[in-house]
Amino acid sequence: MKAEIGLHGKTRRTGPGPIAPERRLGKDAVTALLIHGCFQFGASMSGLFLNLYLWRLTQDLYVNGIYNIIVFLFTPLAFAVGGKITKLKDRMVTYRLGIVMIAVFYLLVVLAREHVAAWYVPFAIFNGIAGGFYWTGYLVLMYDVSTEQNRVRFLAVNMVVFNSAGLIGPALAGFIIHLSGGLQGYIFVFLLAFLMFVAASVISFRIPMIVSHHKAYYLRLVGLVMRRNGLWVKGLAAFLVLGLFQGIMLFLPNILLFQTVGREDLVGYLGVFFSALTVGTGYVISRRVGKEPVRKFVLYSSAGIVLGAAFLLYDVRVWTVIVFMIAFSICNPLAVNTLTSYYYGLIGKLPLKGQLRVESVVMRETFLNTGRVVSIVLLLCFAGDLTSIWLPIVLAVMAVCQFALFWLIRE
Repeated sequence: MKAEIGLHGKTRRTGPGPIAPERRLGKDAVTALLIHGCFQFGASMSGLFLNLYLWRLTQDLYVNGIYNIIVFLFTPLAFAVGGKITKLKDRMVTYRLGIVMIAVFYLLVVLAREHVAAWYVPFAIFNGIAGGFYWTGYLVLMYDVSTEQNRVRFLAVNMVVFNSAGLIGPALAGFIIHLSGGLQGYIFVFLLAFLMFVAASVISFRIPMIVSHHKAYYLRLVGLVMRRNGLWVKGLAAFLVLGLFQGIMLFLPNILLFQTVGREDLVGYLGVFFSALTVGTGYVISRRVGKEPVRKFVLYSSAGIVLGAAFLLYDVRVWTVIVFMIAFSICNPLAVNTLTSYYYGLIGKLPLKGQLRVESVVMRETFLNTGRVVSIVLLLCFAGDLTSIWLPIVLAVMAVCQFALFWLIRE
């Protein structure tokens, strides 16, 4: 660590130095990051362009909206089932099952081609279940491979890996689609994503399963825990508020970008730029943050997102969409990383000494997806198409709601 002598003979830090031993990541943590990197490489190509693929096929915002609503409705149900599997077997069983199902999902997309638009409801159900299993396993795994001392750093490095993979994926996918000159390029992208998910599944066998004698599933008792732990309830409510903005942002930005720039490859290249900003944010957090000031971080992130959304109220053009996405790419990961680390801290303070970690992850996803569904329903009710004057207003209102996070969490 670089240091210099202050006025009173004391040393003060001037830059990041060596990582303290207790903050270093273990072997399983590194492997989990590698698996998630492979997953995100495939997801950044396929997930980013799947919504755009549906848009190109239908030119109907309602199809995209209903598709995502169905996904978010079935994801919590899959979390509940995945939590049961995790308790009876192990989190790696649920995790691998999720990866395999996502791989099969994109293989089916490749086989169905343009018929995906006609069968978007069953595709959405399958995607929601597959994603629910994957994230049940991974969220529990993140808790298991990190500690109170290195969890902030692990989540920040996870953000860097997640978005570094996202740097390459969108650009490569956009280049393939543009080179193909038609919808055939989308099929190539989905096939490549399928191969990446297969690779992630194979690597997952490097993480051993944990033999646990605590197989009881306490999901039916979480109501009792919620009545006795108001701080945990507020933490869950914070994820509902986060979902109010995330639901729209998981599918709308790329459609807006395509509408304003008109080319898939440019959407991909802009995605690289936005992911680079997120990687930079994650790197700063991983190197400079120890015990994060959670309320200050969510206040800063909420203010930045609202400021970015204000530009869309002026007009929805290329430059306003880009300015908004820059603000979102910098501020949103700060809020998500801070809130996730804070929630994991709450899990450790619940009864039964960590045995409720699976149930806590299931409840977190239920509240998060409730917020996502509400935001998309509001969007479809007030802004049925991209030219509606209500579209930027709904976005701005959902952004302002993020300020509620400041009052829902405690240091």
